[in-house]
Amino acid sequence: MTFTSTVAFPGNLLANDSVRQILHSALAGSFRNRRLLVLIPDHTRSLPLPFLFQTLVDILSDSRSLDFLVALGTHPALSEERLCRLVGISQAERRGTYRNVGLTSHDWANTSALATLGVITGDEVRALAGDCWHPSLAGNVDVRVNRALLEYDHILVVSPVVPHEVAGFSGGAKYFFPGVSGPQMINVTHWLGALGGIPATIGIKETPVRALIHAAAAKLSIPVTLLALVVEGNGLAGVFIGDMLSAWSAAADLSAQRHIRRCDHPYRRVLSCPGPIYDELWTAAKAMYKLEPVLSQGAEIVIYAPFLDTVSKTHGKHIFEIGYHTLAYFLEQWDRFRNIPPVVLAHSTHLRGSGRMENGVERPNVRVTLASGISAKDCTRLNLGYLDPASVRPKEWKNREAEGILYVPDAGEILYRLQ
Repeated sequence: MTFTSTVAFPGNLLANDSVRQILHSALAGSFRNRRLLVLIPDHTRSLPLPFLFQTLVDILSDSRSLDFLVALGTHPALSEERLCRLVGISQAERRGTYRNVGLTSHDWANTSALATLGVITGDEVRALAGDCWHPSLAGNVDVRVNRALLEYDHILVVSPVVPHEVAGFSGGAKYFFPGVSGPQMINVTHWLGALGGIPATIGIKETPVRALIHAAAAKLSIPVTLLALVVEGNGLAGVFIGDMLSAWSAAADLSAQRHIRRCDHPYRRVLSCPGPIYDELWTAAKAMYKLEPVLSQGAEIVIYAPFLDTVSKTHGKHIFEIGYHTLAYFLEQWDRFRNIPPVVLAHSTHLRGSGRMENGVERPNVRVTLASGISAKDCTRLNLGYLDPASVRPKEWKNREAEGILYVPDAGEILYRLQ
């Protein structure tokens, strides 16, 4: 397939009619009489998915079969009602208009539903990890994916691309690993990203995790087309269609221009307000680590999310067991934490941020405070600060940047960096 790209002028977005025409020109007839699987994100990713779903179903109607699979990673499974809501159709429409279109979600924990594509040896992992390597990464990694993928002639990946805490930028082959992979790839990729540290990872195009993901994706024998999208608000700033590497690379370049805000000075207090798509602290942690680069030493970040009352449906038990800590805290006591899933350890460091250990005492660089539906008691258990959300007045935080105070609505979408 010929590489296709369209970018809106700076400050503008592409009209739906333009996007529809781009998709039709690039994709119509490309999968005629072929079994086609489309990988899509869940509700925790900003994307005009209902528009894209209905447009793609129309354009790809000449395929032999057309199915959509939500690349959940370890995010909670979606009910039938939520699957329909995700793509903007009613359950009646699914039984009628879309009755021949498959719509399911990946189940990472169902190991019997996984197929092995190959192995990345321990030596290869060490070479890819470079200076980020740690003995906890020793050993071979089985490259496993949802075995349903093997039943198709072609895979189309629909992925937004934004700065990402684990891989540098999201999207592309990440929708396979960890999107529709098994526990080992999920653990290894997230832990390797944590070992590199978010400041040296997020918004960086070439990272050890990205290299590992691409090494795993090279073991796929099924042809893949990538529809990489740069999203702003509810619209699209760029559309890139082609092979998995070229389309992702071009989208990451545009994301670096549109999704990173440069600040002149660091801030001592931040009110970070994630949107309701981040309905667990597992994903709402983006409201912390996309601001960490502009936090001064000893600063406080308040995550203001009154709607948020869940740490993680999937991993909550382990998170409450260990709490939120810096990477140094875990590495200095590795024997104590070696049996905790690495993906959980990685998430813990993501929200807690950078820091160090001094004479056995943890010294985080910043204070993380929750003003949410998570109780004061649970915040103490989690090693986080607590602020009653009813006491927060967002207006009092606005327009105070000169004082070192920053207000961030819709936090989690934009990466903040110092000039």
